[in-house]
Amino acid sequence: MSEFVVSGHWKADFDEAALRAWAQRLRQGLRAPRVSLGLLFMTPHYFDAAARILEVLRVHAEIPLLLGCSSGSLIIGAREIEDEAGLVLSLLALPGAELRGCHFSQEQVEEANGPGYWALETGLTAEQVNGWLAFTDPFHMDAEAWLHGWNEAYAAKPIVGGLASGDFAQRSTQLYLDGDVFEEGGVAVAVAGEVELQSVISQGCTPIGQTWTITRTESNIIHKIANRPAYDVLQETFANLPEQEQRKARGNLFVGLVVNEYLEEFHRGDFLVRNILDGDPQSGGLAIGALPRQGQTMQFQRRSAAAAGEDMTALLDQLSKRLTGRRIYGGCLCTCNGRGHRLFGHPNHDSGLVQEKLGPIELVGFFCNGEIGPIGERNFLHGYTASLALFTKRA
Repeated sequence: MSEFVVSGHWKADFDEAALRAWAQRLRQGLRAPRVSLGLLFMTPHYFDAAARILEVLRVHAEIPLLLGCSSGSLIIGAREIEDEAGLVLSLLALPGAELRGCHFSQEQVEEANGPGYWALETGLTAEQVNGWLAFTDPFHMDAEAWLHGWNEAYAAKPIVGGLASGDFAQRSTQLYLDGDVFEEGGVAVAVAGEVELQSVISQGCTPIGQTWTITRTESNIIHKIANRPAYDVLQETFANLPEQEQRKARGNLFVGLVVNEYLEEFHRGDFLVRNILDGDPQSGGLAIGALPRQGQTMQFQRRSAAAAGEDMTALLDQLSKRLTGRRIYGGCLCTCNGRGHRLFGHPNHDSGLVQEKLGPIELVGFFCNGEIGPIGERNFLHGYTASLALFTKRA
């Protein structure tokens, strides 16, 4: 029995009577008189039965607002259930929360003509929202363009979540909102009232070398760093690493761009990590997967399993200190398909760290085709990232 949240894992084939009994038992495990929100993640094994599953769960687990998506791998508690058929469901009772769900489409993204558009479409202004939990389709939705619009409409409010995964061969995923199954667009729930979202966005890198100022750019090319050829600065940073670190860094170097230049010092979580796409020793330029700005602070980064573990551990420690004395009701972990046992060589790395540093907490989630979360006061689409959303009592 739990006062605020219970979670369960179903791994059998769809059987309406058995699933109904399972949903009833799960609801009985929640002492609260009412469920506020249900979070559901399901593997493609259940695609054909998805609408019926939603109806069974909504009725028999007494869920007034249900949000979720499909994924090939699931998360519950400290377990990462990779590449196995099943579904996970979390029932949250969030005292004083004001929640509203919505579906949005690619057509709306293309029609959007300013921040006022999304306030009208969702019925919510930035002042009415503490944060958003959102899941989108990776195949038919321009998530970058959607995030750009929502960053304007809901400035400085966290948007946390991920891009659904599913049947890659068929390029199909599913999104769930209440009793509806969508195969395109996105679904989201606005969190307001006495509950807010806290996040950890672990991009799987550790900083190397010192911070620098970008002094000349052109589109996505960094030409000069500290008035020197950018390629030379990268070479020098690499050469100054110990030999063992050099071996780890080969093929795993990235650029971290500071998002908020007004900070007195820059630490983990202040950098947006992006790929180095190419380097030209003749011109000295570095092409990266972003649009850097002249005057922007940057630092080179190294990605590896060890770096990813180090990064997530440090960020969870920071969050734990910030949340001292605050109630955590439950969480949703969205982690990249490229993490899990593929990166770390064993399962349960990310979910296990969350429990070790913040737990025990009720946690559900899924493996993504891309992760969504804030760096500073702006939200971005990430890769190879663990994006954690926590429902907490508002400060």
